[in-house]
Amino acid sequence: MSRRLLSRLSIASAALVLATQAQAVEILHWDRKPLPVDLPVGTERVIVLDRNVRVGLPPEIADSETLRVQSAGGAIYLKADKPFDTQRVRLQDVETNEVVLFDLTAMETGASDEEIQVVFPEDDHVDSETASSSDSQEQDEGSSTSANTPVPVVLTRYAAQSLYAPTRTIEPVQGVNRVAMRLPESLPSLLPALPVSATPVAAWKLDGWTVTAVKLSNRDPSRAFELDPRWLQGDLFSATFMHPTLGRRGSVRDTTTVFIVTDGVSLAQAVPLSATAAEDHSDHADAGGDS
Repeated sequence: MSRRLLSRLSIASAALVLATQAQAVEILHWDRKPLPVDLPVGTERVIVLDRNVRVGLPPEIADSETLRVQSAGGAIYLKADKPFDTQRVRLQDVETNEVVLFDLTAMETGASDEEIQVVFPEDDHVDSETASSSDSQEQDEGSSTSANTPVPVVLTRYAAQSLYAPTRTIEPVQGVNRVAMRLPESLPSLLPALPVSATPVAAWKLDGWTVTAVKLSNRDPSRAFELDPRWLQGDLFSATFMHPTLGRRGSVRDTTTVFIVTDGVSLAQAVPLSATAAEDHSDHADAGGDS
């Protein structure tokens, strides 16, 4: 790992202080009709409501061996460990007592793991009234922020907001582009000292700098770990963890995201890919995939 990583860590950490707010890939509009959601078995799916809610499960799926449910920061995190037929789930706003209904179905194949953003009627009304004025203001503020902030901080903040904030709250950054990662599905050589799965999520580029978001999941059911950027392998400029620790597998904190900034090269060029991973990525690319 590059020695520059430690000297730049405070810069990258500042980015998440500014950005701690998963991109709304699928939009569902609540109009008092149950919202259908398919869950891929074995993979977590996030539903963002921007409200603190209580979750009511029917008895058929109200056990952790069937469905793991976590609620935090206006979002719920759902992971089905076995398939089940459609079940009605009740979410209640803890402040207003408003109820939102979901019809959940867990499937072995065919279900997306994209994040869901739920839009409420009042959100549509507010957005339509303020769109023109807020767009102009955000563009001015975004340009000012970018001009006075180091690019690695701007990129890390933008990446964190893109993945963990409602779309309408993402600060615009002139010149930033999402780019293809050209990485295998797993990066075992990124953090070889820990029993951790590292999965590339997305990458963005600005002025020769690239930030890549990588999901880290603990594979060890008996140990939790402090996360230290010095354990990362590669020629990296900075690395910022969303959380300082990684909990035991199956716990609430068994997964986090690290935002890795590289200077002049992509993460694929900065990290020593194992022979197996490189071979798998080559086969994937030959088949027409684009990681």
